[in-house]
Amino acid sequence: METILEIKNISKRYDDITVFEKISLTVKRGEVVVIVGPSGCGKSTLLRCINSLEDIQEGEILLDGVVINPTSKDLSQVREKIGMVFQSYDLFPHLTILQNLMLAPLKVKKADKKETKKEALELLDRVGLLSKKDSYPRQLSGGQKQRVAIVRALMMHPEILLFDEITAALDPEMVKEVLDVVLSLAREGRTMVIVTHEMQFARAAADRMVFIDGATIVEEGDAKEFFDDPKTDRLRKFLRSFSYD
Repeated sequence: METILEIKNISKRYDDITVFEKISLTVKRGEVVVIVGPSGCGKSTLLRCINSLEDIQEGEILLDGVVINPTSKDLSQVREKIGMVFQSYDLFPHLTILQNLMLAPLKVKKADKKETKKEALELLDRVGLLSKKDSYPRQLSGGQKQRVAIVRALMMHPEILLFDEITAALDPEMVKEVLDVVLSLAREGRTMVIVTHEMQFARAAADRMVFIDGATIVEEGDAKEFFDDPKTDRLRKFLRSFSYD
């Protein structure tokens, strides 16, 4: 498979605090990579660095062979290839769900309005929210808003999707409805990098698992082997704190 994302020896620091040190990772087209690790280990920061929402102090990140440079005049074009979904849904409260979905394609990509609306309605139907197209974000549950946020990312036709703990702010009964959408995207071959603490979901969705701790990648590998035969004591200890069978 073709490599779409390359992270080469990157380091991230806040003053004298090292978030991660010289870590490298590649993601191939159509691959689902799930990143796990203890709170505060830099998982979410890594996603933000990929999207150039955070600076890195060393190394480089490439998408389709092009360096993602925060100072580049082409940054906005590179970012169009990256869809990111956060814990917080970040929907515009004064716009309807349909308007939220159509805004970026029309403004940024200058897409055709009729085609954009058709696609938005089709995607809403796919995630079970077609009936909410004229509702406002405040009228939706957390799980519904997160599904809308996923659709909004898909509307830009990204080459890679980044998911940052998208169920962390949800009530338990809403988690499954959101993860089912992501799992369906995985099954259709979408390229995704997912940060999550949902181990059962990770096991079902991931092609490859990455465990970050102590500012470095401690272990990575095939999802089944990662869970069934961890190679390091640190990963074994981490996995024992979860019930994921």
